[in-house]
Amino acid sequence: MQNMSTTDTPARSRAPWWFNLAGQLLEPWVRIRRDPAEPAALLQAGAPVCYVIERDGFSDGLILERACREAGLPSPMQPLSGTRRKRSVFALARRDGWLFGRNRKRSPNEPLGQLVRSLEVEPDRDIQIVPVSIYVGRAPTRESGWFSVLFSENWVVVGRFRRLLAVLLNGRDTVVHFSTPVSLRSVMNEAGDIRPERFARKIARVLRTHFRRIRAAVIGPDLSHRRTVVDAVLNAEPVREAIAATAAKEHISPAKAWRKAHDMVMEISADYSHPVVRSASFLLSNFWNKLYDGIAMHHFEKARAAAPGHEVVYVPCHRSHTDYLLMSYQLHVSGVVVPHIAAGVNLNLPVIGPILRRGGAFFLRRSFKGNALYSVVFNEYVAQLIDRGVPMEYFIEGGRSRTGRLLAPRAGMLAMTVRAFLRAPRRPVLFQPVYIGYEKLMEGKSYIGELSGKPKEKESLLGLLRGLKVLRQRYGHVALNFGEPIELNPLLDAASANWRVATANPDHKPEWLGRVVDELADRIQININRAADVNPINLLALAILATPKHAMAENDLLAQLELMKSLLEELPYSDRVTLTSMDPPGIIAYGEQMGWIRRVRHPLGDVLMTEGEQAVLLSYFRNNVLHLTATAAWVACCFLNNRRMSRGSVLRLGRIIYPFIQGELFLPWDADGFCTQLQATIDFFVRRGLLEATGDGRVLERGPGQDDAAYQLKIIARSLIQAFERYYITIAALVKNGPHTLTAAELENACALTAQRLSLLNELSAPEFFDKALFRGFIHKLRESRIVWTDEAGKLDYDRGMEDMVRDARVILAREVRHSILKITPGGDGDKETHAPAEVAKQDDARPVPADASSEALHERHVVSEQHAHAHDEVTPVAAEADSDAPPKD
Repeated sequence: MQNMSTTDTPARSRAPWWFNLAGQLLEPWVRIRRDPAEPAALLQAGAPVCYVIERDGFSDGLILERACREAGLPSPMQPLSGTRRKRSVFALARRDGWLFGRNRKRSPNEPLGQLVRSLEVEPDRDIQIVPVSIYVGRAPTRESGWFSVLFSENWVVVGRFRRLLAVLLNGRDTVVHFSTPVSLRSVMNEAGDIRPERFARKIARVLRTHFRRIRAAVIGPDLSHRRTVVDAVLNAEPVREAIAATAAKEHISPAKAWRKAHDMVMEISADYSHPVVRSASFLLSNFWNKLYDGIAMHHFEKARAAAPGHEVVYVPCHRSHTDYLLMSYQLHVSGVVVPHIAAGVNLNLPVIGPILRRGGAFFLRRSFKGNALYSVVFNEYVAQLIDRGVPMEYFIEGGRSRTGRLLAPRAGMLAMTVRAFLRAPRRPVLFQPVYIGYEKLMEGKSYIGELSGKPKEKESLLGLLRGLKVLRQRYGHVALNFGEPIELNPLLDAASANWRVATANPDHKPEWLGRVVDELADRIQININRAADVNPINLLALAILATPKHAMAENDLLAQLELMKSLLEELPYSDRVTLTSMDPPGIIAYGEQMGWIRRVRHPLGDVLMTEGEQAVLLSYFRNNVLHLTATAAWVACCFLNNRRMSRGSVLRLGRIIYPFIQGELFLPWDADGFCTQLQATIDFFVRRGLLEATGDGRVLERGPGQDDAAYQLKIIARSLIQAFERYYITIAALVKNGPHTLTAAELENACALTAQRLSLLNELSAPEFFDKALFRGFIHKLRESRIVWTDEAGKLDYDRGMEDMVRDARVILAREVRHSILKITPGGDGDKETHAPAEVAKQDDARPVPADASSEALHERHVVSEQHAHAHDEVTPVAAEADSDAPPKD
């Protein structure tokens, strides 16, 4: 039989008149974009063309016919040359029947078998199979309306009526994708001697895989089939073993234990829906416009470039309930697949829970303790997501930060992710840290209450409705800064060269796994901080909260803001930190506009201030960026009570205190790196005239207390001074009670009570000042450094290093502050501070000075000796100079 040309003289459609009429009626509603634009160039001349579409449908046939006509391709409605087929098209999934007709499943093997048999009869013939993917409403625009997204393209097989609505609503956004033709003759020759039926099934499988890949590339992976994930979890070997163990332990039938596991995975699993995500994006766009003045993303293109080929796990900081929505919304509108998000089961509320679940949320209980079956089921669910390449998002802090600082990481989800990857390391895992910065928080008042001792309000639908009143306010700008991504494989390579072999057994838990997870958690927190956004409210909080009455003269505030901006610009924390472009007058005006500060008019110059609850709320935004000014604050702290110090003393004391600051603020340097930063900061202060360097730069001196430079140093120092007060409270409580007296929990509680009382008796402090978590972190660092340890009875003991820390605290903290702490701190009688340093003084004085000691070392020894010589009145010569503002002594 003579072959027809396929590209030069395409045949006219031989479709029934009613088919052509339907095409004419549909034409105004459909606008087709072909991919590629000229698909005729893909075809080979001389071979008949048979089109394959993914799903059978009348509208799909009309769209394909029109696309082929406009592209100059052979009509799919003409008979296929050389075969008995009346049409040159067939569908992989086909359904017969119209309104009342019977629905019968018809396999694509039948038309494929016909094609194969026709080629067997005529060995010289060939047929080119052209897969065609048709997407109606792949990505409706924001102007196309919210209702349109409900009928946009997705993975779900829809009925005829729903498809008709999709065409009418979204037909103007129709994509017809022509794939490269496949020579059926070539495939048959490669397959060799194989039966036609078996060959047809093989070709059908290949085509189904092809269509799935194209659909995933166009609209994202198939995440809508919750049932398949649930089945995979329940059929996994670890889950089956856990079900059997539960049945035996609880003396229930295997079927009942299976139902328990099934209920658990249904409680956990997401039910991702593309239409719901698209609908939510339309709703959220209006919500954000009412709530925020703008949402900015920085370094997103770097994150997008690093993602291909990886299993991406987004790990943002957790500041607000809106973190979930902001991340998903911004990723969606930027053309990135929305991740599955780990959410607390407390958010699985009526109405809200199902919406979140369809938006990609999967729910976990706060504790897995005592429920082995739940633990195994949840671990397996996470493993299934990673195995399927589904992007994930979770917050390793475990909860929202009530203080504005990053919380100590809880590495449970990280450990699950790492173990799931080790079990099946098919695709490398990439952790993407994200810093989220706000200018005002919806939950601010509730955070204050919780830190002050009020119980956390349980999430409920009624509480959510009551909270809608927050929508009446404006919350400024939001920034999402994408930090440096962290690849898992290099961490595993550093931990064990043969980790791929060692983890072949899924039940094996290597001894190095804990170290890898801890290092990963710290690096994530560090990289989040390295991507901080410094907004105008952060800068205002750093300056104005450092004054006793939270008020500053306008000229002083302008100078301080300019100094802080210069510091962050000249000594950048990292290349991913972003800084507001506003100048100091603009920052003040913006703070007034946002209601954070108010202006008090005065003939001698206006005063800017913040009061009461606003001041406490503002501390949250100061804490967001404390880590950026940690080095400057430490240098400035050294000159709070001292007019003169050697550069070496600043660096030496900095090395001692750094592990504790690093643990609290997740700083990125080692001890040497921190000292390098201190050197650069000292040089900056010298250039700006805040310090004067003498003795070839070895001795540093500040101006008298009434000097503007001294005032600016004091403002910088006070951003960090509360941390040192907390450290001193811990040391004082421990020393005052003596060794072998307190457990770690008892010490933590005593410190929190002392700080709370100190806050009541002195100037207003932020509630984080007596946050138990901060004391817990410091105690952990003391134990990690072996300065403090636990005896056999579980009580704390300590060594001489504690006495050194008491002595060094005298350089930083004023005498009145130390006496107040010692007076308030519960414990044994006696002022232990006045005795311990005196003993240390005798030992320090007895130490020989090396013959080659530098003048810097001699000066430092001289300062220390003078301090010990005057221990009886607790006023060092240097401190006396600061208090009296007398000229420094040589």
